[in-house]
Amino acid sequence: MSDFDDLLQANRAFADSFDLGGFDGKAHAGIALVTCMDSRIDPLGMLGLKHGDAKIFRNPGARVTPQALEALVLGVHLLNVQRILVVPHTRCAMASASEQDLRDRVGESAGVDASWQSFGVVTDQLEQLREDVAKVRAHPLVGDRAKVGGFLYDVDSGLLTEHA
Repeated sequence: MSDFDDLLQANRAFADSFDLGGFDGKAHAGIALVTCMDSRIDPLGMLGLKHGDAKIFRNPGARVTPQALEALVLGVHLLNVQRILVVPHTRCAMASASEQDLRDRVGESAGVDASWQSFGVVTDQLEQLREDVAKVRAHPLVGDRAKVGGFLYDVDSGLLTEHA
């Protein structure tokens, strides 16, 4: 018995009626989205998009990390990305806890010292959003090749508000 049997069973049911094959891997709506890993976020649904429309990069706090930039550069040059949205959200743990608090909580959960682990806590969410958007706009392989915007997603109302 596998720890993943329930998920594999659900996958078999999904595959029985699977009709999403045949896509070419490009962003058909020309959209790339950097957003948080928070399970309250439905990246496609919140933008009125469907499977195959967008490239989605998720990480804690919706940060524009080197890995996110790598994905955006590939999206712009190879996958039809023409517009990029950076979308953190309200009530995010990465914006409401200190680095030390997260280290303490993770260390307590793990039963080992986590003081060395970085979590990329955000102390001013809107300022960080503006900095991350500027980072994408200034990237030599993105620059003016794509429109870039920064938005805050409200997990309680589902609304996006533009901030950068």
